[in-house]
Amino acid sequence: MPLSHLYPGRTRLGNRKLKSRPVLLAATVFASTPLILLSVSAQAATDSTSHTHKVRTAKTRPVHATRNTTVAPAQTATPAISTTSATTRRNNNAAALSQHYQASGNEEVVVTGSMLRTARNTSPNPVQTITSAQIQQTGVATLGDFLQRMPSIGSSGTTNNQTNGTGGASCIDFRNMGQNRVLVLIDGKRTTMNGDNNCVDFNTIPTDMVDSIEMLKDGGSELYGADAVSGVINIKLRHNVTDGGVTAYGGISGQGDALTGKLSAHKGWNFDHDKGNITLFGSYMSQGGIMQRDRSWATPVAENNPSSGGVTYGSFIASSGHYIGETTGNEYTGTSSGKIIPWNDKYRYNYGNDQMLSNYLQNSTLRGELHYEINKHFIPYANVLYSHRTSMAQMAAEPVDGAVPPSDMPASIIIPSNDPYNTTGEDVQMYRRMTEFGPRRTEDSSDTVTGIGGMRGEITHGWMYDASYTYGSNMMTEQMSGVGSYTNLLQEYGIQQLDPTDTNSATAYNPSVCNAAKGCVLSSPFAPLSSAAAAYANYTSHSHYHYQMRDLNFRINNDHVAKMPWKNGGTFAVALGMEHRGEQLSYNPDPLIASGQSLTDTSTYTGGGFDVTEGYLEGKLTLLHNAFLARDLTIDGQGRFSSYNTFGSARNWKGSINWSPTRDIRFHATLGTSYRQPNVYEMYGGQQLTYASATDPCAQAGSYGSYSATVVANCAKAGINAANFTDVNSGQIATLTGGNSKLRPETGRTWTVGTDFTPRWIPGLHTSLTYWHYTISNLISAVSTQYMADQCYTGQGSGYCNQIKRFAGSDQIDYATSFYTNQGGLNQSGLDWDVDYAIRVTPMDRFILSNNFQQILNYKQQNTAGGSWTNYTGGLQYNATAGSLPAAGIPRVRDYASITWRHGNFHVTYMMTFIGGMRWNNSSEFLTADGSQRYKAPAMVKNDLSLGYDLGRWSFTGGINNLNNKKPPYVVSTADNSMASVYGDFYEGRSFWLQVAAGF
Repeated sequence: MPLSHLYPGRTRLGNRKLKSRPVLLAATVFASTPLILLSVSAQAATDSTSHTHKVRTAKTRPVHATRNTTVAPAQTATPAISTTSATTRRNNNAAALSQHYQASGNEEVVVTGSMLRTARNTSPNPVQTITSAQIQQTGVATLGDFLQRMPSIGSSGTTNNQTNGTGGASCIDFRNMGQNRVLVLIDGKRTTMNGDNNCVDFNTIPTDMVDSIEMLKDGGSELYGADAVSGVINIKLRHNVTDGGVTAYGGISGQGDALTGKLSAHKGWNFDHDKGNITLFGSYMSQGGIMQRDRSWATPVAENNPSSGGVTYGSFIASSGHYIGETTGNEYTGTSSGKIIPWNDKYRYNYGNDQMLSNYLQNSTLRGELHYEINKHFIPYANVLYSHRTSMAQMAAEPVDGAVPPSDMPASIIIPSNDPYNTTGEDVQMYRRMTEFGPRRTEDSSDTVTGIGGMRGEITHGWMYDASYTYGSNMMTEQMSGVGSYTNLLQEYGIQQLDPTDTNSATAYNPSVCNAAKGCVLSSPFAPLSSAAAAYANYTSHSHYHYQMRDLNFRINNDHVAKMPWKNGGTFAVALGMEHRGEQLSYNPDPLIASGQSLTDTSTYTGGGFDVTEGYLEGKLTLLHNAFLARDLTIDGQGRFSSYNTFGSARNWKGSINWSPTRDIRFHATLGTSYRQPNVYEMYGGQQLTYASATDPCAQAGSYGSYSATVVANCAKAGINAANFTDVNSGQIATLTGGNSKLRPETGRTWTVGTDFTPRWIPGLHTSLTYWHYTISNLISAVSTQYMADQCYTGQGSGYCNQIKRFAGSDQIDYATSFYTNQGGLNQSGLDWDVDYAIRVTPMDRFILSNNFQQILNYKQQNTAGGSWTNYTGGLQYNATAGSLPAAGIPRVRDYASITWRHGNFHVTYMMTFIGGMRWNNSSEFLTADGSQRYKAPAMVKNDLSLGYDLGRWSFTGGINNLNNKKPPYVVSTADNSMASVYGDFYEGRSFWLQVAAGF
């Protein structure tokens, strides 16, 4: 009995057809009529003249595929060609395409978006397939870095170039709808998420382990359950391996940093007359970080975007201190000796010199798989995937400017006039960068394990089953050094909080608070701390995250239940199943952080979970097959019922139709619903303080166009003169956020319509066009801080003014409040156009072209339930926070193209990534040309090149990424002078890589 009982979705060896990627289109019947008539005419002519070009499809059994064998490389699998006739060229072009996309063709497989087997070019769902060869030719070290090239991957995810608070994870945003609205599967089943970011960490899945990736560009809640709102990413790993191999990889940037190394190996064995298989895989990867000071474009960091005057660089909070008189408003700074001198902007702190542009990563992965075929009814299987990932990110030294609730520590640090070190004669408020503690280093250690055990086989007469249990766990420890102890620092300054329970309590100078504390060194707040004093006030925190998943899954399907009784009738297929899943997550912050007594962001405990029991049903009916103007006419219906212990029940459905009038063209459409329950952080998250990218409107009143006068007037009402007001928060506003137990689930509707065109008179060509549309209601998100501030001061949303608190003395924004809420909705629509073409030009030479194009036609978000809709299409939210909505960048056009030339055992590939130009948006409106103010980002093109040669069992590949050493465009993000979530692929600059693989 063949091993492929266990993996019926694998493509059989033998006859393979041209890849036909199922993508959907907005095309009218009128526009397609000439193609249909031409195709019918061509088919009739072909049938009447010769049978030479007919494609004969081998019969397929419902589940079985041939026993696994070693597949020869594509370039050696093609027979020699002795003629260049048109017929031969057509056949060879078709062969080249099918060999390039090994998982393609009419062979029946299970394609993401359905639980039933179908030919890839007859699935109504828009699915993009990425092969392992396409991943390897890019030379990227992590799977997340590769997917960032794809036009459908948005900018509201987590990338390796975001170093502030991302925990070293790489999470994918699909269609600019957020990383928590895409479902990530491994081999069609749920996998373990990262406890910190509550998403699947792509840094823990080695690229060498991946066989292919299928991206369902459509909602999938009706089949896979919650989270599949924007789509599904199904990572298919390598199975049934019967050989061995070792791969070594090395990379370096053109500036000598970002050193990357990777070593992986695999070995597989069949045993007991090929009834069983064991596959082992191991990988180690190390990727060096990049310091911001080593990229000239990234430092010094711009803090504002003025319409007149010069740009301000660096932070108001200086390492020498910035002190503001409570009575006179005079500004001061300190010297190394503690002398107080007048403030000058030359003392601003260039924090870009101490930060990293990309995370340092290490990842070790082990995977084992075992299955054994007792008989065709019982095939037990088990697999385990384990990853140990460590990361390190570095930020500038900790700033000191007071506490924010839920901390009860002083909201501001006031140095009393009677302090012997204070020679100003007045109380002063202190802002200071604690460079004595060194840069803040965040080191994360994450252990992720997913284990699956199950049984599958045939029940009877083509009825197949798969029963499995999955357990997943992620345990993560986060260590942050240089965060400092607020309590100890106040002791060393001799400052006593008169009412420890009131954050706005008055303070007094009392040196005895230090004298009574062991190790405390009484110090001047106007001079650097001594080494002993710094050791007492410094602090290293340790926080812990834990995520668990338990998933019991039972599936039944029959791909050929019955044949329709009418002429040219097709078959009826059914799939059904049930799932019971439980997920729990907890976050235990360091005790000092939880108490609010550290200098870093205060966070409190988070813990919770949910259980859900679900059942699904799918039916597929082929109404006509091989009939006139109906080579295939199939309808598909899917439904899922979910019962949550938190929200009750939910029902989701989806209907689709696929119509192929001839073999050359097909039309298809889908309509379905989606559902997402709030995750643990959104519902049960404890209060925590974050620093959102935002600027006080009173400090940039001139940038609001027609609303500028209103902003100036509202600032004046608050006692602020916008003409000379300076925001001391350096492009960040402290924001208190947390969970909301009153959240309602998100609901949505998605529909697609499209066509695929594979003309037989142009062998090797496949193109498709898809129109897609998403609507989400009850959108769960925290309103962005900048949006709230803008709405308040422009008068468009005065209700937000209650969520913004200012210091009574300095009038600076103390903090804003933005908890998760059901904002309103999100509407998005666009077009996908894909082209794949393979052509052989000589017996030794062929070219393979691939292009993926996306155009966003509309992206609107309702930031308040029942409020107005804001259009963000083509916008760059230059002050966006990682993972927030709207997405940081929503270019109208994105494209990824590649062309490969193969000459015998040699091949070269050119790859191009295009990101369309965008207008800057401040979360409320688009900026316009106004004096020297920047208001748009240019279109960006990145060029990559790879070369390879196969010599026996050895394979050598190398390349250059970012050939032109293109720098990212300038963006006033107040972090690194660009936008990592959009342009992170340009941060490294030109880079070089080499990979050597050997098989045995």
